[in-house]
Amino acid sequence: MSSVASAPVRVRFCPSPTGNPHVGLVRTALFNWAFAKHHQGTLVFRIEDTDAARDSEESYDQLLDSLRWLGFDWDEGPEVGGPHAPYRQSQRMDIYKDVARQLQDAGRAYHCYCSTAELDARRDAARAAGKPSGYDGHCRDLSAEQVDAYKAEGRTPIVRFRMPDETITFTDLVRGELTFTAENVPDYGIVRANGAPLYTLVNPVDDALMEITHVLRGEDLLSSTPRQIALYKALIDLGVAKRIPSFGHLPYVMGEGNKKLSKRDPESSLNLYRERGFLPEGLLNYLSLLGWSLAADRDVFSMDEMVAAFEISDVNPNPARFDLKKCEAINADHIRLLDVKDFTERCAPWLQAPFAPWAPEDFDEAKWQAVAPHAQTRLKVLSEITDNVDFLFLAEPVEDEASWTKAMKEGSDALLRTAREKLESADWTSAEALKEAVLAAGETHGLKLGKAQAPVRVAVTGRTIGLPLFESLEILGKEKTLARIDAALAKLAA
Repeated sequence: MSSVASAPVRVRFCPSPTGNPHVGLVRTALFNWAFAKHHQGTLVFRIEDTDAARDSEESYDQLLDSLRWLGFDWDEGPEVGGPHAPYRQSQRMDIYKDVARQLQDAGRAYHCYCSTAELDARRDAARAAGKPSGYDGHCRDLSAEQVDAYKAEGRTPIVRFRMPDETITFTDLVRGELTFTAENVPDYGIVRANGAPLYTLVNPVDDALMEITHVLRGEDLLSSTPRQIALYKALIDLGVAKRIPSFGHLPYVMGEGNKKLSKRDPESSLNLYRERGFLPEGLLNYLSLLGWSLAADRDVFSMDEMVAAFEISDVNPNPARFDLKKCEAINADHIRLLDVKDFTERCAPWLQAPFAPWAPEDFDEAKWQAVAPHAQTRLKVLSEITDNVDFLFLAEPVEDEASWTKAMKEGSDALLRTAREKLESADWTSAEALKEAVLAAGETHGLKLGKAQAPVRVAVTGRTIGLPLFESLEILGKEKTLARIDAALAKLAA
């Protein structure tokens, strides 16, 4: 059943430009994007860059580049504009300052002069007494004399929002009805002592002014939701907000050891997947499965299919574990779904410097086009193409001693000599004929095809694993194949 009210859907994605984008962040963006598309709604892309110490223009540019690479489009935001511009919080400071003033004038917020040491001492005392350790409301109703005394001490206050003394209940779109009692949701800071607005203020204010109808975000922000609901009510009273949005909190993405995937975990970095040659559609397909599914028996699908089916009420609230092997397997399926022309074009970066070990002039476009359909069936990620086809463009195969030791057993020299003889007289316009030649060589020495072809593969390609061998030999050609077998025989003799 739909979880959407009659108002046109407006959702937002609002990351901070700090460091490399995180796959959990991408999953949140994906669910918002799919939800907006499914309901013909509006996706607002907003930049939360109020933390000058951590935010950077480099990270901002990288974030936009990453979202474009993933194929996300947004209806309002940077590079697009919209009726609620600007969409960078660093450019909206006057707005937050004005709203904070209105909240204080209305008695919904107040100055708090408590020092960090005082707060810590009172929290410790509350814990020792078995009471909630949140802010105790010490500065809620200071007299003018108390305020003057604090000012005389040189204290600079923060601004705290005054929470109502009431239980807050709301229906989470993912988790159902949730209730928070007043004693567990104390007054909280909305403006720092230096006048800088906090996330707790700027995020709800922007959502209100941008008329966001649904807030779909990570489970880690669930504890802040009752505070924001109370703030929305105050903003409605002030005429700043029109409504309280619906909230849906997405499940944690877990890493190794069932710990929440953090930015410190290597597999969390979006750049890692881009550099390894994941397809955007393959990565997004996998990330969509971290809390949602198209069907119980179907893991591979297009983004259009996801958009057609996606409903936030279908998201599973339980934590989802990130499985790199499954991510690679789904990406491999998407590689095989490409048409060959698209596949060859997407491989292009890995067929040239700095990835390719061959000189540009040694790259043979005809051989690449011939081998591409075979390579497409073997790759998990596009970066694997380099090692799979280097034997075609290098003067000699890559020296891999581990592969050599594994394949070149006792009697391999005799097998290679026989294989060379059979290949010498084989039909080189047919991969099947080359297979028959090696099969015949193996039978001569009492070996099945699997064991017979291993020394041939290593002699010609340098590796025990790679593309279909006999198609590879046909594309490499008779002269180079026989020359590499001769070189392997010389090495064995030495």
